[in-house]
Amino acid sequence: MCGITALFDAGELTPAAARKLVLEHSKLIRHRGPDWSGVYDYEDTESGIMAMIAHERLAIVDPESGAQPLFNEDKSVVCAVNGELYNHLKVREEFPDYKFATHSDCEIIIPLYEKYGTDMVSHIDGMFAFVIFDTKKKSYFAARDHMGIVPLYIGYRADGGVVFCSELKGLIGLCERFELFKPGHYYSSETCEMRPWYQPKWYNLEYKPTEELVLTELRARFEKAVVKRLMSDTPWGVLLSGGLDSSLVSSVAARHAKEQEASGWPRLHSFSIGLEGSPDLAAAKKVADFLGTKHHGFTFTVQEGLDAVNDVIYHLETYDITTIRAATPMVLMSRKIKAMGVKMVLSGEGADEALGGYLYFHKAPNKEEFHKETVNKLKNLHYFDCLRANKAMSAYGVEPRVPFLDRDFLDYVMNLDPDWKMCKVRPGDEKRGSIEKYIMRKAFDTPENPYLPEEVLWRQKEQFSDGVGYSWIDMLRAKAEEEVTDVQFKNRKNRFPVNTPPTKEGYRYRVLFERHFPGESARDTVPGGPSIACSTAAAIEWDAEFKRLATQVGGDNSGRAVAGIHNSAYDDVEAVVSGASSKKAHPEEPAAKKQKQ
Repeated sequence: MCGITALFDAGELTPAAARKLVLEHSKLIRHRGPDWSGVYDYEDTESGIMAMIAHERLAIVDPESGAQPLFNEDKSVVCAVNGELYNHLKVREEFPDYKFATHSDCEIIIPLYEKYGTDMVSHIDGMFAFVIFDTKKKSYFAARDHMGIVPLYIGYRADGGVVFCSELKGLIGLCERFELFKPGHYYSSETCEMRPWYQPKWYNLEYKPTEELVLTELRARFEKAVVKRLMSDTPWGVLLSGGLDSSLVSSVAARHAKEQEASGWPRLHSFSIGLEGSPDLAAAKKVADFLGTKHHGFTFTVQEGLDAVNDVIYHLETYDITTIRAATPMVLMSRKIKAMGVKMVLSGEGADEALGGYLYFHKAPNKEEFHKETVNKLKNLHYFDCLRANKAMSAYGVEPRVPFLDRDFLDYVMNLDPDWKMCKVRPGDEKRGSIEKYIMRKAFDTPENPYLPEEVLWRQKEQFSDGVGYSWIDMLRAKAEEEVTDVQFKNRKNRFPVNTPPTKEGYRYRVLFERHFPGESARDTVPGGPSIACSTAAAIEWDAEFKRLATQVGGDNSGRAVAGIHNSAYDDVEAVVSGASSKKAHPEEPAAKKQKQ
């Protein structure tokens, strides 16, 4: 993963001052790209146009010649890119006469722009955020990938300048106002507005998908999504929690890696993290042994996690409770992964949103509501899991890739009749119960050539912040109880009238966030509203107990909040979310849970 900082049209600055300013702020995101730095500056004295582009590089594809910014042959078009473009070899075939200067996947952006203009974005298959400056048109252009897998922010200066940066921290002190750059959108200086380029038919909440499920097609599309993401010229690995999503990603990756062993491809490394004795560590080890990966099961202590929370909020740039809970172990893990020389990992984010995998989906009243919830979850994923995976790994220069958010795979699963994805007992397979993500489990349930052990393939959903060890969440709540007084919490609306924290834990995170990122613009980059077990506000209406917890108690995002589905549901939720820490120790659950019938 890389970092971009770009400043355009800053009329009050001299070129030297603008260059110095951009370099200073680019250094704030150097953790994203510690391998090399590049800078481009331009000034046209007649028009007053100024352009400054800085790039912090994490070299994964073409580490020798792929430094950025990148240029066309006459240097009239310059671009800086953060991300990976998986169809770059195919695109190069479209331009046989173009003189490519590097083997970088990112260089295809320039000929695509020269041929298609702003329509070029839909021709890219990958995860990305980029800026382009065209010296002939004296214009600039920026775009972000379809799901917001790669972060990007846009800021506005008092002197009229426009700034783009990969992370929020690069805009603090540089802009009067800033906001998230919307996923699936582009910005052109010719129109001075953000416009959508990604609008699949399933984005419309009124659209009713009707496609029939073909298990072999589902499996083939997912395998293709994984394999295309193995593009790397440096060591890579897989994140393996032992849950369904990361285990399927790891299984497909391991099969492909074995095919390349004859050519000297190194043994696949897998990584997991948890408290000593946590469910995820045990499950991950079982999967790793089955797949034959070189596995690294890292442990952390509760105190190590508590010590890291402030830094995690700085890196994640959020005060969302669930995101911080899950990101803290991931940040600790990313540091250990980078220390081993690995620069890229595959991860399982996006499956629960596209397939309805969260436990609260068991409460969906019908397939129409089920589908609308998956659409709303995907539209907002850039605020949560995409942000967490990318920034947690990028904190120490590791790039995460997410096969479940592949455009082709999403187009298939989001156009299926939602009845296929609902959590219900299937005729002829009653023994499986009403388990979530049934179709993915069934598609990869191939006993003659198994992808995973049966007890892992059919393991119940475990949210990451739960799976690393239940005492982790309990101690986060206890820490907040120590630091946030009853008076502060009682009067929280006076201090935080917008996105008022629902719990003491949320109050503590909000305070830490505003120390790093003060102001309304920073506050508004984080969404608010009630949520139960990662649901949207709309899904709270599905269940009377959800509504009671959300309105009377304050809500809880742990998977344990889904009564009757998860084995630890409701046992202490009401006490802890109202501000009191849990006095009950949670026994660590076995790696493979039985679905409650």
